[in-house]
Amino acid sequence: MTTYVAFLRGINVSGKHKIVMTQLKKLCEDLKLQQVKTYIQSGNIVFNSTLDNTVELEELLSKAILNEFGFNVPVIVKTVSVLQGILNHNPFITDDEILRKQIYFVLLKNKPNKDELNSFESESFDNEEFVIADTCIYLKCKAGYGKAKLNNNLIERKLKVLATTRNYRTLTKLIELS
Repeated sequence: MTTYVAFLRGINVSGKHKIVMTQLKKLCEDLKLQQVKTYIQSGNIVFNSTLDNTVELEELLSKAILNEFGFNVPVIVKTVSVLQGILNHNPFITDDEILRKQIYFVLLKNKPNKDELNSFESESFDNEEFVIADTCIYLKCKAGYGKAKLNNNLIERKLKVLATTRNYRTLTKLIELS
């Protein structure tokens, strides 16, 4: 049995793709996922499964959400050990709670190809720093994520991969819940 975290992209934002977390939890339990926990309304699910394939879990959850709620939701699934590795390798690590609020993790579904990565690495944004790792972009937004130019949509467009962004607090809480 492996512990996973599923990240749903774009739910409960501006009244679109609304999913109540209790309904999402029940849906996951109906899929035979175990020890299911949801965290905040943005679509974070911690669960255990005997299925040892993140791609299959992503497809399972995505299809079930489409069938149950009637809309497509991109889903990214990572093992807790992968998330712990992402957190441990954070280049912007700090014990300062104020600075932690500037740190975000852009989780990529797949590793981008080299051409897009090379082009992206030359980008520069005021008040923003980023470091590209395998399937995560570490992002530091000195003026806050709400004002960031380097946001999830831009990253997806430039790198041509599905992505979803979580802040430091959310990522650490999901690991803690596991």
